[in-house]
This record gives sequence, structure tokens and C-alpha cells, in this order.
Amino acid sequence: MTKRCVVLHSGGLDSTLCLLLARQHGRTPRSLGISYGQRHDIEIAYAKKQCERFGFERHLVDVGWDKPAITIPTGRTMDEMRDGIAPTFLPGRNAVFLAIACAEAAGANAEEVWIGVNAVDYSGYPDCRGSFLDAFSAMWAEAVPNPPRIVAPLVNLTKPQIAALARDLGLAPGDTWSCYAPDTTGPEPKPCGVCDACILHTHAWAEAGNASGGVVAI
Repeated sequence: MTKRCVVLHSGGLDSTLCLLLARQHGRTPRSLGISYGQRHDIEIAYAKKQCERFGFERHLVDVGWDKPAITIPTGRTMDEMRDGIAPTFLPGRNAVFLAIACAEAAGANAEEVWIGVNAVDYSGYPDCRGSFLDAFSAMWAEAVPNPPRIVAPLVNLTKPQIAALARDLGLAPGDTWSCYAPDTTGPEPKPCGVCDACILHTHAWAEAGNASGGVVAI
């Protein structure tokens, strides 16, 4: 029997690749989006478009909390991004998202929850590391009998490896959304090109041609 899984899907490169990898590995994935008062809803629109294109079931959960204000850094170098906790780190986000996804999995009879976290090149997000995922899994196992398995297929891949895998599965640079501070003054939103997310996105695709897709652990 095909395994069902819930995939946390923001519309960005990593989470969209997770959806495609889940299907490639014989799963029946459900895209789960979280609307949490993010500054722009562009990523939600991109995720919807991706699900329509590839034929994925989509579910959106609306969550709101009093998040701390974040100043988006721009023009940082790769070395600066590697140094310390990222200014865009939102405390509790991935813990909340995983808890919602695991609850969603129970209702969807899904055996797995997939999340596109990655911490090889730029690990300024403590809740993107394998140690966090292990701790969350242990906590959830205490709370819920027969909990879903947490699958993080990209956690040990570099950004260029992720882009190479995405390319091999039919994605192009403009098919996903990563920008933290888009220009919304025109008829269509445009990435700013200078925030951390844009710089990493550009780096990933520029180097994808020199990278293999890497080994995905499922």
C-alpha cells in the first residue's frame, strides 16, 4: 500500500522539492501550508500554483501569534550568513509547524511528515538541524501513540545539490519563491535580489550545474 505523507510546503525551493521527492519515492503527499501572518502571501500563491501544476492535494491552516518584529538583512556575504543565528530566525516556527503537520497527519491517516529543512551550508536556524528533529520526534512519541515519522530528506544536502535535484525533477529558478522582501509596487511581485534568501537562491542555481543531486536519505 502506498504511504501517505504530509509535506510542509511554503512554496520555496526546499519544500517544493520535498513534495516532488515524496511522490518519486512512492508516497502520496498532501501539501500543507501554514498562514501565520507572514509579511507577504506571495509564497502561499506560489505553493497553490505548484500544487495545481503537479497535481498535489493542498490544505492551508491559518495560525496567528504575536511574532517578534524582524529586520530583513540585505547584501550579506556567504561568510556573514554562516556566522551565528540568522537575523530572520523566528523562535518556535518549526516546532509549531511540525506539531500542526503531525496533527494533520493523524486526520489524513498519513504515516509520515516531510519537512525541507537544511543546515549544511548556512546553519543559522537552530530548528533546521537534525538534533532538533530528533528531539521533536522523541517529544511527539511521548505525546501520541504510533506517531508519524519525521522525514527531512534535504537536511544533509548543500544548496547547489538541492537545486540540482529540483532541476532534475522539473523545477526552474522562477518556479519557487524565496524572497523575504519583495518589490510589490508593480503588477507582479519581484524578488529583491539582496536579502539572504535571494542570495542563497541565486547561489544554489548558479552552482547547480557543478553539483550532483546528492544522496537523499528517506
